[in-house]
Amino acid sequence: MTETVHVAAGALIDDRGRVLLTRRHDHAHQGGLWEFPGGKCEAGETPQAALVRELREELGVEVTACRLLIRVAHDYGDRRVLLHVFRVEAWEGKPRGLEGQPLEWVEPAALEGYPMPAADRPVVTALRLPDTCLITRPEGDAPESVLAHLERGLAAGVRLVQFRVFGVGEEGRWRLFDQVRARCREADALLLCNSAMGIDGVEADGLHLSARDLHRLHERPAGLRWLAASCHSPDDLRRAEALGADFALLSPVLPTPSHPDAAPLGWTDFAQAVETVNLPVYALGGMRPDLCEIAWHHGGQGIAGIRGIVP
Repeated sequence: MTETVHVAAGALIDDRGRVLLTRRHDHAHQGGLWEFPGGKCEAGETPQAALVRELREELGVEVTACRLLIRVAHDYGDRRVLLHVFRVEAWEGKPRGLEGQPLEWVEPAALEGYPMPAADRPVVTALRLPDTCLITRPEGDAPESVLAHLERGLAAGVRLVQFRVFGVGEEGRWRLFDQVRARCREADALLLCNSAMGIDGVEADGLHLSARDLHRLHERPAGLRWLAASCHSPDDLRRAEALGADFALLSPVLPTPSHPDAAPLGWTDFAQAVETVNLPVYALGGMRPDLCEIAWHHGGQGIAGIRGIVP
């Protein structure tokens, strides 16, 4: 069996929100491609310690603040890697290519235009997504309440919204959706429409699949900018990954009033499930803003919810 190589990499974020990329030397493995700086973990070295050492050696900087962003396992055929990627937001020194490698600061939205190793693609997705996903209040028969809840979320900095409502006819749902979409566009927030509204013809930034629709579909719907999925188990997560979803919501992590009979996963099982896929995964169920760091610590992209996220 081919041994797995553990690699630590850092996504350095400057004060303009740009991400630092470096280009591999042509003679190196995957030569000529752009990547996030870092390197192999040495024997007995933790990924974070390896990150600090590698960035010191490659860029001449001392990391002062970082957190785990995502882990990605990939088999290149000639080697298997487990990439531990950290989001680095504070360091001392000015990054420079001490090994002669070109450097470039890139806006997150432009990262997809750079040729990268396959293992880095989920990292790009994680960098483009915020750490909080707000699900609209489901009471579609009370649109003022739904919109007020959304407004509070956008004012608090939420930039990812899933539209999901019940208790109202189709015409009322679409009317409310138009109002939600207008507010999200004003705030430059991503809006995903739950598949309960239909799979095709939804004019949003993307589609969020219910667990039922996740298992009903056999391929990713065409023409989508973003595709997300509701998951409740490691098998669901693997199904979402195979379908080509960009990210997933895994629930319930903690007890939640909306599903009082559902057995919560707990943080340990959440972390173990996240490790089975190369996807950004949000923790859903019993979430509050102060739990975001705990979700990061367990490998999550962040948190998702309704009233727990925004009262």
